[in-house]
Amino acid sequence: MQYEGTIIRPPSEANSIILQVSIGCSHNHCTFCGAYKDKKFRLRDEGAIDRDIDFAGRYCRRQKTLFLADGNVLALPHRFLVVLFNKIRHKLPWVRRISMYAGGRDILNRSVDQLAELKKLGLGRLYMGLESGHDPTLVAVKKGATAEEMVTAGRRVRAAAIFLSVTCLLGLAGDQQVASLAHAKDTADVLNRMQPSQIAILTLMLLDNTELEKKAQRGKFNLPGKHQLFHELRTLIAGLSDFRTLVQANHSSNYFQLDGRLPRDKEKFLFIIDQALSGAIGIRPEYLRAL
Repeated sequence: MQYEGTIIRPPSEANSIILQVSIGCSHNHCTFCGAYKDKKFRLRDEGAIDRDIDFAGRYCRRQKTLFLADGNVLALPHRFLVVLFNKIRHKLPWVRRISMYAGGRDILNRSVDQLAELKKLGLGRLYMGLESGHDPTLVAVKKGATAEEMVTAGRRVRAAAIFLSVTCLLGLAGDQQVASLAHAKDTADVLNRMQPSQIAILTLMLLDNTELEKKAQRGKFNLPGKHQLFHELRTLIAGLSDFRTLVQANHSSNYFQLDGRLPRDKEKFLFIIDQALSGAIGIRPEYLRAL
């Protein structure tokens, strides 16, 4: 397989075939994200895509899932994706699930029927970066979509019967307590309305090539301390209603792990967070945290 630049994929796609279809991210303005700053968004050469599909057909027969990179393949034209999915079905018939990242606006540019068509062709999972349900925070980090738009997008994916994984980012509102807790509370409210299949919780880490890091260097943004981050997490978890979903805060950016299902494990999660707040459990040291 041939790749341009660093390839980013969700932790749950570690064993998937990674097929790079587009280069970069069509939005690429989020102040906290440095993944695609050195790339201009474009469709990858179709001949190169076909060669990689052929390579996977010869050497990746044990891998049953496939992830489409880079940042938001769903931004590409619908008819192109239909042709691509049909190629994958024809040449890699053992692949049981295709997944990709998807921005809220890209989802909104698709109808439920179009999403359902991709579902029939193998699209089993979309990863959407909500980050926050707090509109002032979304504006500040230049996410490019409102909380209401995110809810509509998430519901559209669910209406097409596609597994929806939603990412939330602790610390994104900064160290001011009012904004921090509003970020957590509003994020829980959006998740309650969206009811995704999976909630993935990460903790903000500032990257050198991002606008947010430069803002921090000027003293215009401060990361919350560990205890404030734990309070954010507790507020978010406590605010979730009793819909069925997977919750995973097991990314290496986090100070400790949560991994289970709601509503079954809600009290266990809150107990673990309270243990972290009281210092009763060990937390991941800074040198082991990573994106």
